[in-house]
Amino acid sequence: MRVFESDSIRNICIVGHGAAGKTSLTSAILFDSGAVNRLSRVEDGNTVTDWEDEEIERKVSISCALAHCEWNKRKINILDTPGYRPFLAETQLAVRAADAAVVVIDAVAGVEVQTEKVWEFCDEYSLPRIIVINKLDRDNASSERSLASLEETFGRSAVPLQIPMGIEKNFEGVISIVDNKAYRYARDGSGKFQETEVPAEYKDELANRREKLIEMAAEGSDALMEKFFAEGTLEQSELMEGLKAGILQRSIFPVFYASSTFNIGIAQILDAVVDLLSSPATVGKTKGINPKTKESIERTISIKEPYAAYVFKTIADPFAGRISLIKLYSGIMRSDSTYNNQTKGKSEKLGPLQIPQGKTMIPVGEVHAGDFFAVTKLRETTTGDTLCDPAHPIIFKSVEVPEPSITFAIEPKSRGDEDKISNALARITEEDAAIKYNRDPQTKQLLLSGSGQLHVEVTVA
Repeated sequence: MRVFESDSIRNICIVGHGAAGKTSLTSAILFDSGAVNRLSRVEDGNTVTDWEDEEIERKVSISCALAHCEWNKRKINILDTPGYRPFLAETQLAVRAADAAVVVIDAVAGVEVQTEKVWEFCDEYSLPRIIVINKLDRDNASSERSLASLEETFGRSAVPLQIPMGIEKNFEGVISIVDNKAYRYARDGSGKFQETEVPAEYKDELANRREKLIEMAAEGSDALMEKFFAEGTLEQSELMEGLKAGILQRSIFPVFYASSTFNIGIAQILDAVVDLLSSPATVGKTKGINPKTKESIERTISIKEPYAAYVFKTIADPFAGRISLIKLYSGIMRSDSTYNNQTKGKSEKLGPLQIPQGKTMIPVGEVHAGDFFAVTKLRETTTGDTLCDPAHPIIFKSVEVPEPSITFAIEPKSRGDEDKISNALARITEEDAAIKYNRDPQTKQLLLSGSGQLHVEVTVA
């Protein structure tokens, strides 16, 4: 697999309330970009990012999963995240590692409880984001109602960049407010579309929406605002300049429309991810702590800087053992080399570096600043650790996982299984920091704690 430079990478997390269609959107993105050769479905249990038995059986995402694709000569790293409350600690890990977010809204339900929670995560880590109103093909879907709920919850900064053509079973494509073009899709799931003239019945709405978009784009810059007041409009290049600036400053959250089930509108979302969202080079710098002085310091995201990487997730794989998912913030890291774990104060020998595509691992010789990779069977390194050059030490802040909210007593089916349970729980807590276990000193019972009953049930399974 070829190596990508920082300005050619986009690191996105796909977040939203449970059942909004995040994994389906991820599947459509991977298919349309050519990363996979078929459009997989959650209902069929064959998606790239939901591969655990419990995820397949329950048809919900339980842990965040990493996949990637290429689009317009750019690499897009995708973190598909859970949307149900018991598993939101996983979502927080993904948001911590991403550079931008795609917030998915159900076109039937609109903004829901966990939509607001994941939005708070994005605010906490200052992520630019785009919004995708998904499932426009469903009965009772409404683009107007969904947009109204967005504006009511998040204000006027939620700005449509598209107009949907049709609704429910008649949803057939989107009109770009930026480009004044219509994209009409086949409904066979192929993702193929035709670029056409804007239908006459949409031209008035397009003109009104474009005028509002230009005004919002102009607000991000004094120079553009002066031009807008003087001439009442902006050139196309100025519109794009103001739009990009507004997204980066988080004063504009562009809204797109899609049906991931019928693979409609996905290509335009991919264009937006590449053209409008931040690359690691655009982010520029990341903050950390100097372990000697305990003062805040910055590290430039560049291959010219000393290496510094953050372990954002650990997977306890029954076959491969411990898999560490890592984001490289600066420098270059290579396969089969020894690196310093600054958090633990120990050296760690890394074997082959690999790029995850769900549960499939693709070997790579080296990784450059801004990219993600995985390493198996690290001895000392766990989630939240920083690997860095000991001559230029830095420690990245880890995610603070909420305390468990519910506790159950568990017991083995037979006396000989007690040690097996303890060993299994030790591996699980490496993977899921929201799970805690201990033995009650009075009752001698083994207690298992988690974020909710479903969380504990999944852990037991």
